[in-house]
Amino acid sequence: MIAAVASLTLLGAVLGILLGVANRVLRVEGNPIVDELVEMMPGTNCGQCGFPGCEGAANAIIDGSAPATCCPPGGKALAAEIAAKLGLSVDLSAMGDVGPRIAEVAEEICIGCCRCSKVCPTDAIIGAAKQIHNVMRDACTGCEACVEKCPTEALSMRPLPVTLQHWVMPKPVAA
Repeated sequence: MIAAVASLTLLGAVLGILLGVANRVLRVEGNPIVDELVEMMPGTNCGQCGFPGCEGAANAIIDGSAPATCCPPGGKALAAEIAAKLGLSVDLSAMGDVGPRIAEVAEEICIGCCRCSKVCPTDAIIGAAKQIHNVMRDACTGCEACVEKCPTEALSMRPLPVTLQHWVMPKPVAA
């Protein structure tokens, strides 16, 4: 029994060291610009851009197969940041920017089917089957994935309500 435990411990230690060495020797360096773009994006991996996650969208933007305006939750601000980072020229006039929005549940219509909570990438929708659902404001990123799945149209996108945690001093208007 002691021999078996000792041999398995020794085998585990040797294989662990080999894996650590292989990790350092065989490491594949990624594109640092892709990593910077992924950090700039909302990070919800909602798929509204048509790519599998924010990293897929960042790769497509760098390859040139997607415009800098492909991220709807990021809006104009993100598109301008990406264009400035990559030195691209972007026409932001066609892009609508309604500001930050979050999902809101109309409690009188919600039937508790749980379809919305299954597609939410950030688990911002709470509720149980056949119970009224609710949206946690701090977790909702405004990706609108839940709105499409709701069969009763109980979910809608509303502007982010102004609270003490979200209030920002308005910019002065130039006269």
